[in-house]
Amino acid sequence: MALGIHKSNTPYFYWNMFGYYKKVIVSLTASALLSLVGGYLAFDLTFTNAALMPSDSSSIGYKWVARTYSDAAEGGFSHIDVIDDGYSYSLSMFLNSEKDHPFAMGEMAFVNEMDQPNNVDLSGFDTLAFMAKCSPASTLTFSLFSVDENASSFDDERSDRISTRYFHCDNTWQNFNIDITRLDTPEWWFKWYNQELSNEDYNLKSVKKIAFGSSIQSPMNVRSTINIRAIELSGKDWKYLYQYIVIFIFGWAMLGIWLFKNHTKFLMERIQEKIQKDRPLIAYKQLTIESHKDKDKTAILKLMATEYANPEMSLEYVVQTLGINRNKVNEILKSELGYTFTSYLNKLRLSEAARLLAENPDANVSEIAYSVGYKNVSYFNKLFKIEYGCSPKLFKSSSASTPTEMI
Repeated sequence: MALGIHKSNTPYFYWNMFGYYKKVIVSLTASALLSLVGGYLAFDLTFTNAALMPSDSSSIGYKWVARTYSDAAEGGFSHIDVIDDGYSYSLSMFLNSEKDHPFAMGEMAFVNEMDQPNNVDLSGFDTLAFMAKCSPASTLTFSLFSVDENASSFDDERSDRISTRYFHCDNTWQNFNIDITRLDTPEWWFKWYNQELSNEDYNLKSVKKIAFGSSIQSPMNVRSTINIRAIELSGKDWKYLYQYIVIFIFGWAMLGIWLFKNHTKFLMERIQEKIQKDRPLIAYKQLTIESHKDKDKTAILKLMATEYANPEMSLEYVVQTLGINRNKVNEILKSELGYTFTSYLNKLRLSEAARLLAENPDANVSEIAYSVGYKNVSYFNKLFKIEYGCSPKLFKSSSASTPTEMI
């Protein structure tokens, strides 16, 4: 008997398989790298920092010069000197109580590259962090001066809105974090410039200077030293992180869909290749039984090619129908086709089931299972998945979305 078994295109199939997995690995690797780079950029944009020391560093983007101001400019006797404005911002202060409400402060006035006064935008920051120590212990004032559109006057620096926060330091280094978005403006400023006390907003987009100075609880008539270092602005802009999360989820979802579609296509090509390879063994409709000296071979193959869908088909059924020894049935199928009786019967039934599922997308899996000779649908599903690598349901839906010529 000549079955005319043709050589399948196996190398082509494995080349396609290699190409598919190569695309998967490249896609996942590229996506992971893009996610890492995007995450780093999003994190860097979300959490911003700007050091204000040393004062002349062009890398910080906020150049400043040290200045002092005290009640001496208004007839008082207090004074303050800048000891250092490089590594640290160090001040020497003396408050003289001979005048009411003595005060003194060391200012960090923002300037441009030409050392001219410059208003800076600090709206991207929410915290000013620094380390400080002072001797003797003192309660000091941090002040932020910003332009107020209703009060600021070119010829009166004190008209700029002053927003303050108090902190206490002693002769040991301490860390301080001041929320620059929640500062308080003293009442005298509202009174002097006729502004509403309820107007608590100040403009961080146009800041002229910041300052560290005395308070009403600072020591009087004694020399005080104030040391401040590691001054740094920090802020958080969550929109960049939110945008990254949205893009991350969308991008990986699209990649997942693309991989799923390509996997489906690859799976269908693999199944088609398998069916094409097995076609000479299971082409029951086209099978030509040539004359053979051994009539038993012809009878077995003919019976199985025509009766495979019979649910009663079994090795015992063949033995009883043809009167051939059961061991000889297996011996014939093994030598002719390389299969045992059960394996060949399942291959016949599953190949026909695959054809029916591909050509009838509306058909019920259970109906297909029964029509090819299986009484147990669960057993049919198990065998189908072993044979083709997917469930009959997935095979049916994949065939509908990726039409292929199955027979």
